[in-house]
Amino acid sequence: MKLVKIGLGLFLCGILLAGCATTKGTTPSDKRRAILDMKRETLRDLYKIEPQARSEIARAPGYAVFSDANVNIIFASFGGGYGVVHNKRTGRHTYMKMGELGVGLGLGAKDFRAVFIFHDAATMNYFINKGWEFGGHADAAAKATDKGAAVGGAVSLDDITIYQLTESGLALQATVKGTKYWKDEALN
Repeated sequence: MKLVKIGLGLFLCGILLAGCATTKGTTPSDKRRAILDMKRETLRDLYKIEPQARSEIARAPGYAVFSDANVNIIFASFGGGYGVVHNKRTGRHTYMKMGELGVGLGLGAKDFRAVFIFHDAATMNYFINKGWEFGGHADAAAKATDKGAAVGGAVSLDDITIYQLTESGLALQATVKGTKYWKDEALN
């Protein structure tokens, strides 16, 4: 019975977090502005935590910033969010959505930001046009506002460095999940 109550509580947290993962605003212009505000705030926070990320982004042909809400209920993991890829050569922004589904052990819900630094233009273009990521994931997070801690950090793979910053949530998870990123046709 206790496990059912925990599961129900996490499900409700997931619904609340999914609301956080929705782009703010009613018009496409409002939504684009909200995404760019999220991007600026996330980069500001990243530079405080990982100052070398500023020079990595300065050298990169482009980068992406995503906001994601994720829920793990015992054997299932799901989440969704939005973000933007910035091509530094052209100055163009490509607005994107994301969804993820996974299996593994875990309990919790969290709201986090991810920064992808692309080390070559071909990788960035592939990400924009194909957008798949698949892999294992393990972390622990306990954070509310400025209190708490989150294990995240940076990982490099396939000419991309990824930083994760936990905004809020409580999670302990080890999952294998697939994540799909795709262009947001309404905002591009």
